[in-house]
Amino acid sequence: ELMSNLQAQLQRLWEERELVQCEWRQCAVRGEQLEAQLRAVCQPNELQRYLLFIGDLEKVVSLLLCLSSRLARVQNAISRIDGNTDAEEKQSLKERHQLLSRQREDAKDLKENLDRRERVVSGILAKYLTEQQLQDYQGFVQAKTCLLIEQKDLEEQIKFYEEQLEHVQHSIP
Repeated sequence: ELMSNLQAQLQRLWEERELVQCEWRQCAVRGEQLEAQLRAVCQPNELQRYLLFIGDLEKVVSLLLCLSSRLARVQNAISRIDGNTDAEEKQSLKERHQLLSRQREDAKDLKENLDRRERVVSGILAKYLTEQQLQDYQGFVQAKTCLLIEQKDLEEQIKFYEEQLEHVQHSIP
């Protein structure tokens, strides 16, 4: 019964992942349309700023999500430390926690820098786009960010349920 429940949860998550991937493809099409529109009106250096921003947006958000996920796993491992955990493992976990915390803070700084760059890019695009087109651009940026977060969250949940299912399968003789 537990295995059936876990498999049903996995099936639901796989279906949800398919929907998010479909939304991701639609968002990519919006991005291509926007890029084509900007190629027609922007100066080459302005277009380059936009393209660099969009590329870095995905990288920085993915980095933040990855570091946060890894940090959460280390924190969970630290919370399971007990009297039977050897000193070397405790020290290793603490060092990994410190390193990941520093890296996440650095990634937050990158995100703040990216937010400033987004304001500059928005200012550039405001010269060329109508108010509605500018809102569409902002919606595209927001959708891209949200979809990245959703994808990462779903992947983490899928991984968790697959691990749970594997543990249950191995525990049954």
